[in-house]
This record gives sequence, structure tokens and C-alpha cells, in this order.
Amino acid sequence: MAATSAPVRLTELVSCGGCAAKYSAALLQDLVATLAPQVDENLLVGLAPADDAAVYRLDDERALVFTLDFFPPIVDDPATFGAIAATNALSDVFAMGGTPLVALSIAAFPESLPGDAVSAILEGAAAKVREAGGVLAGGHTLRDEEPLYGLAVVGTVHPDRIWTKAGARPGDTLYLTKPLGTGLLVHAKADLTEAIRWMTTLNTVPLEAPHAVTDVTGFGLLGHAHEMASRSGVEIVLDSAALPIMPGALKLAASGVRTGGDPRNRAYVGDALTVQGVDDAFVTLAFDPQTAGGLLIATDAELPFTRIGRVEAGSGVRLI
Repeated sequence: MAATSAPVRLTELVSCGGCAAKYSAALLQDLVATLAPQVDENLLVGLAPADDAAVYRLDDERALVFTLDFFPPIVDDPATFGAIAATNALSDVFAMGGTPLVALSIAAFPESLPGDAVSAILEGAAAKVREAGGVLAGGHTLRDEEPLYGLAVVGTVHPDRIWTKAGARPGDTLYLTKPLGTGLLVHAKADLTEAIRWMTTLNTVPLEAPHAVTDVTGFGLLGHAHEMASRSGVEIVLDSAALPIMPGALKLAASGVRTGGDPRNRAYVGDALTVQGVDDAFVTLAFDPQTAGGLLIATDAELPFTRIGRVEAGSGVRLI
């Protein structure tokens, strides 16, 4: 990524960054429960239940996938921040089996932020959208002392080939497409070279009819696994020894480093989690909020990703 010449450190302008800034999953669940579901036969995925994106059928061959995602800076370089934010937002479309078409910027910047820094953020995002096969076509920008950036994305998917969190089956294998640890590394101000590489890697994975998919972001692996388990009516069993980990993240967890999202994610999963003989450092890693994280996939096929567990009959999540 090309660095801007402006003397600005984006992370000094915010209280927290990336998906660690997400609203508490438990509070969000309570909020969504108060909203009346929209009755429309063409709304294939909405709030009842919610998933990674909404899906609306246009005809027998086409459905639109809608999503939006934005957050404060997680890195200092503006172009890299734009690329990470775009990768994160596009992931929701990929998690539904969709192909991105068009994106719009959602932005809030201090008026004191140098113009070349703002341009670099937008250019970094636009490059990622192009890489995903879409186009960044505009957006909306507000004045705010804390910078925020992300995308609203529209994609397409066949109405009969939508991926959701709800289809995991006993006997399925669980795969994760990216390693864990972004929240811990960012919080500790550690070397982010490897983390940035993964956070700017698109989740464009070639899959044939997976049973269930979700992208792992602010609620951590255990939070998103909990959602897959509850929506699918199964037990998700995760092998702590098999978890892919970014360099340095496990050592940070073992030393007691915790992000602000850690206690919120633990509260969200609550009693649905059973831990069997696992060191707390691995538990922390599995609760760590991820930014532009990987896809958690349940399937009966062999995939070229890290195998991290299995699906069994039952309920809840078990970390072994």
C-alpha cells in the first residue's frame, strides 16, 4: 500500500478501532428482537433471523445481497485503512455466496484531516472493490472528530444458492479461511505486517454448496460459532490445537492482554460454551474480535483451508 505524505497517525484519533468497536452482540440481539420483521415473500434473508447480509429476490435467477459495515481506523496508513475497511465490508457479500457489484462509501472525517489522507483512504477502498469485481460509485461523508470509514455493498446471488449460518449438519467438518489474532495484535500495538496481509485478503473462496457459512469478525470465533450453532440447531465442536494463529497473538493472550470486545463476546456466548481442558490463552484467542476475518465454513466436502472442528448433534459450542 502506498503511504500518504500527510503527517497523520489515524489510530491516535480514535478510542478503539476495527471490529473491536462493534456494538455488543448481546445488546444488538435485544435491539433486533424489538423490531417487527418485514413480511415480503421476496425478502429471502432479513431480520428473522438476521445473517451476514440481507437478500432480496428479483426473479427466479437473481437476488440482491445488501450489507454495510464501517469502523474507526485500525492502522495508521490511510490507504491501508481504506483497504481493510473495504475487505471487511465485502466479506459479508462473500459469506452469503454473493458476487459484489457496486459499493458506496460511508465516511466521517475531521475537517482537520489532510485531504491527501482522505483521498488515500478512498483510493485504498476503491482498489479492493475493483479486485472483488465491483465498482466504488460514490458515498456520503460527515464531519466528525473521530474518523470512521466503510462501505455499503450490493451484490448478486442465485436465489437457490444463498449461503447462511443456518445449514450446518451433524457430521460436517468446520474450516476457517484466515488465522486469528487481529484484535490482540492491534490492541498491543504489536507488529501488524502479517495481520495487515490477512486483513486485506478478500474472502473470495471457490466453494461448491457449503452447508453453512459466516464471516468471523467482531464477535470473535466463538461468538460467530455460537450463532451458527443456534441457527442450525447443532453443536459446534472446535479443536483449540487446530486453530490457525497469527504470529505473536497467542503469546499476547497468555500474557494477559485482552481487548475491549473480549468481555462483551464472553457475555454474548455465555452458558452456550463448554470448555474442556483448554488453556485460557486459547479461549481468549477464540473470543478475540477479528477485523476482516476469515470465513467459518461447515461442509461435508474437503477444502484447502484450516480444519478446526466438526459439527455434532446437540446444541451450543464446545472448545476442546
